[in-house]
Amino acid sequence: MMFNKFPYPLAMAAFFAIIISQAGGFLGHWAYDPLDPTGNITIKWDIMSWTPDGYVVSSGNNDQLPNVSAHNEPWRTLGWVWPKKEVIWSMVGAQATEQGDCSKFKGNIPHCCKKIPTIVDLLPGVPYNQQIANCCKGGVVSSWGQDSSAAVSSFQLSVGNAGTSNKTVRLPMNFTLLGPGLGYSCSQAKKVPSTVFITADRRRKTQALMTWNVTCTYSQILASRFPSCCVSMSSFYNSTITPCPTCSCGCQNKYKTCRSDTEIRSVVGKNTSTTTIGKTNSGIKCTNHMCPIRVHWHVKLNYKEYWRVKMTVTNFNYRMNYTQWTLVAQHPNLNNITQVFSFDYQPLIPYQSINDTGMFYGLKFYNDVLKEAGVDGNVQSELILKKDMNTFTFKQGWAFPRKIYFNGDECMMPGPDEYPYLPNSAISNLISSSKVASFLLLVFPNLLLII
Repeated sequence: MMFNKFPYPLAMAAFFAIIISQAGGFLGHWAYDPLDPTGNITIKWDIMSWTPDGYVVSSGNNDQLPNVSAHNEPWRTLGWVWPKKEVIWSMVGAQATEQGDCSKFKGNIPHCCKKIPTIVDLLPGVPYNQQIANCCKGGVVSSWGQDSSAAVSSFQLSVGNAGTSNKTVRLPMNFTLLGPGLGYSCSQAKKVPSTVFITADRRRKTQALMTWNVTCTYSQILASRFPSCCVSMSSFYNSTITPCPTCSCGCQNKYKTCRSDTEIRSVVGKNTSTTTIGKTNSGIKCTNHMCPIRVHWHVKLNYKEYWRVKMTVTNFNYRMNYTQWTLVAQHPNLNNITQVFSFDYQPLIPYQSINDTGMFYGLKFYNDVLKEAGVDGNVQSELILKKDMNTFTFKQGWAFPRKIYFNGDECMMPGPDEYPYLPNSAISNLISSSKVASFLLLVFPNLLLII
């Protein structure tokens, strides 16, 4: 840490870190969910030494859920309430949005004098003397499951008018963590055992003088009363396409009409990209579901020992390019997935006895950006899954996912009675198709790879 950046030569270093629980948070949001039971954000403070009137703090996040996009969506602001008359003398890696009233100070002027400071991450490329390790990402960090090495964001600050010992320091209160919208609830700060640090040569351990944590949990219900995505379905054995449920993500009220794409473009502008997540209907393409994101699951082909699925993610939000997105699917046959095209994939096993959930995300620099509504507003992948003949069937919608999440938010699914059904005649046809497939595979053993 570069202590010479602070107003006192013996600056205390407190490491203030947003550290996501390493056991959870795979979905792309830091969230509680049955598929992501330990996906919380932990805001961590480590006091390393004392200044004449306080201490220094850094912020970092080192886990897993959403970019803190970081849904993969950016954490917009981090805030708290000072318990006494603390001020922030200086910061690196982030900044307070407002300085506040510092008129009582002579000479050195604090960086922020507000009772309730609001902190934002710095953007990439800021001058080196404003940076620390793992800082300056515009608030965007990857989910732990997607890229643990990029799931870190840090900053550092020097605090004044604070206590100068473990007995006199007061813990900040009422933490808030905001992404592009609401949704996070934070606990009060709690003292925990001091963090232990190991030197680079791993021959010496040091520890913080004092450590406390705050746990923040994401709730989709708090974030929006409507979902932010929906699921549609189709199959090779039925010509019917099951659309997203009507008004999945809310609809225009009776006093407003759904604007055309041309009208939206005239307001938003071509190729506009913002961090607006699109929870409201402004900027959303006119559809029956009015969702920013639609995931389509198509049961494409049936082989003797395998079957094939095509997934398409479509962006209907003219205001949003989704960067480093994640898609999580739950299906019993994902325990036997053989090949994934175009997307990266890894299994998620929140419970040791169950392996039916997988996370998909775009290949970096290829399709990790889901561009705004329009020609480039979709990404696609195909999956090949090996059949377990004891459980596999096309009957009663078995081939369709149980749940779909996009960037940590659960998507609205069609009702079970609306899934593409298997016609009565299809059973005998499938048996015949299996015999043909068996013959072809005997004659052309590489047929599956060719297809």
